Amino acid sequence: MTRILQISGLVLLAGLVGLGLWLKTPAPASFDRRAALKAAKDYRVRIIRDGYGVPHIYGARDADVALGLAYAHAEDDIINMQDGRRFARGQMGLSTGAEGAVTDYLVAAMQARKFAEEKFETHLSADTRAALAGYAAGVNLYCAERKDRCERGFAPITPTDIVASYVSRTPFFYGLDGYLTELFDGDVAMVDAAEATREAYLGTDSRITPGSNAIAVAPSRSADGHTRLMVNSHQPFIGPVAWYEARVKSEEGWDMIGGLFPGTPLISHGASPKLGWAITVNKPDLVDFYQLEVNDEESPTQYMFDGAWRDFDMETITIRVKLWGPFSFPSKQILRRSVHGPVFDTPSGFVAVAFAGAGNIRAVEQWFRMNKSQNYDEWQAAMAVQGIPSFNFVYGDAQGNIGYYYNALVPVRSADWDWSKMAPGDRADLVWQGTRPFGAATPIVSNPGSGYVINSNHTPFESTGAPDKPNRADFPAHYGISDLPTNRGLRAQTLYGGDDLITAEEFVRYKMDTRFDPASDIMTHLRALAADEAISANPDFADALALFASWDGHVTADSRAAGLAIRATQLAHGIEMRGSGAEVPDPAKALTQAISEYMQGFGQIDPEWRTVNRHKRGDVDIPIDGAPDVLRAIYSIDNPKDGPLGAIAGDSYILYADWDETGKPTIQTIHQYGSATHDEASPHYADQAQLFADEGFRTPPMTLDALLAEATRDYTIGRAD
Repeated sequence: MTRILQISGLVLLAGLVGLGLWLKTPAPASFDRRAALKAAKDYRVRIIRDGYGVPHIYGARDADVALGLAYAHAEDDIINMQDGRRFARGQMGLSTGAEGAVTDYLVAAMQARKFAEEKFETHLSADTRAALAGYAAGVNLYCAERKDRCERGFAPITPTDIVASYVSRTPFFYGLDGYLTELFDGDVAMVDAAEATREAYLGTDSRITPGSNAIAVAPSRSADGHTRLMVNSHQPFIGPVAWYEARVKSEEGWDMIGGLFPGTPLISHGASPKLGWAITVNKPDLVDFYQLEVNDEESPTQYMFDGAWRDFDMETITIRVKLWGPFSFPSKQILRRSVHGPVFDTPSGFVAVAFAGAGNIRAVEQWFRMNKSQNYDEWQAAMAVQGIPSFNFVYGDAQGNIGYYYNALVPVRSADWDWSKMAPGDRADLVWQGTRPFGAATPIVSNPGSGYVINSNHTPFESTGAPDKPNRADFPAHYGISDLPTNRGLRAQTLYGGDDLITAEEFVRYKMDTRFDPASDIMTHLRALAADEAISANPDFADALALFASWDGHVTADSRAAGLAIRATQLAHGIEMRGSGAEVPDPAKALTQAISEYMQGFGQIDPEWRTVNRHKRGDVDIPIDGAPDVLRAIYSIDNPKDGPLGAIAGDSYILYADWDETGKPTIQTIHQYGSATHDEASPHYADQAQLFADEGFRTPPMTLDALLAEATRDYTIGRAD
């Protein structure tokens, strides 16, 4: 695999006679614009954009709405839709060169496209396939009409393209890239490429891990008897996994408003008039390595398994690596598979990787069933599809039901092995034997007596009140379920768990909390600095330590200690301040560097947080509260020596759903920027930025009359009749 990264010498050969034809990048498949226009006539969709430009899509069939969703999203974000599809198609090498080519190799090893094509007709329901076809037709229609905005080779999109995208992307949320980095430890090029793969998918710095908050409160814990749900996923503000808001409504019962990623045909999280859910990232142990004994250390064709040599499933693929202009290097690579999964040539030999979701294309089926659910039973039945490999889910509905689900496709593993270690690949008894059934394998809290459920990427054993918490002893260690807290988890338990009757105002205010808990990593780190005699005796640190001693942990606009405290802790404990990714592990040196950076960037160690932390978009440059790992999560990777920090991730799309005692819904939302992802000339490029910084919400119109009263655009695509 590393040969992909070592092609620079070959560039010198490009001048040789005949090599030009070999290096010329093949033309992409042709796109029949007339066929795309004709196909769209089988659908009829009405798109109405509200006062903030958010599309509300109406159609008779789910498939009609899916076409409209694709078309509207393409209008606002065709660039990221194209980038995401390039990743899933294994064409990053043609875009970014050698590093992208390794991403292509890893995607090919997952066989996402192969499984999507083989299982499409048999593993997905007819209505799901119809919706996927409608979505593909919508993208193709847009490219047929706006060929100036679609890069050559992007269209036509097929339904299996969409499925392959789900299959190839979802393992990165539970951390497959981290396992691969571990696997290739010692191979610098491959470690860098594995990290680049993650960045290509997430579109942001690899040091920032997606987090989230999800909260639901039952009528029994609400001051007014309402059910409340907070949907608050933390994602990059821009890129292939930045949230986009849409409302979909079909006459077949698909009625949702919420967030989705570029190129995904369904609402990922949000609410309907009857129910809703929020998602957060979890990272169970869903990956195992198997050390293989092979028949040839250089170019093996067999591996030892169950006492006999067994042939690898082998395939030769060609990955195109960008050189210049119309030329690319065709790198031939061998893919090997064992009974365990894909096989890689690593510094420790040939290793097979088993990972959750391999060969499972039903994530899109599960999302669609969740989108179509009308009640708690139907939503739980959708969860039982077990197509989504990971994620925590928090649920609430108009009937007063709430729930927390630690979703994970936990493999059935032998109890006769320590799964924290690499397993021997020759033992048949150590091969995974399917997935543990839904409802019995992982922590679930349904309608707890304590009346609330929370998750902020912390341990599921602190997901509700004491009488109802899942029991750690019920789940084996090899499930990999974290026992670790987060500051957000600590604060959520303090706030929601400490208030027996939560008002509507408190429910939102607690979510926007900006305090670090006394038990958090940052406050623990600051106490350790003060307790270190060598540090406390150093006069160079006196002003900083006095500043920290005066701070109560709140990160508000007027805080003067927050900036230096956060930076000193980030240098010593990583950007998320959770004990990994330290740039300067020595705490004294980290504090020295933080002081130096603030003096360079601000001329003082104690500028107000409003001066430091900024929300920027086009001409907008405004202060914003929040910080890493507070409930009002705001992340930056800027260095304070260069001046103010620009927010790039954290709180992004937020949806707040409230069902009163009769089941009547009130839904409010906010986006960090606005619906126009790339068009700086659009009035919706940053029209929500100030409201977002002010911690406010907008109330989207959920009836047709209310929508038409504020509509900024109303148009029909597909059939003209």
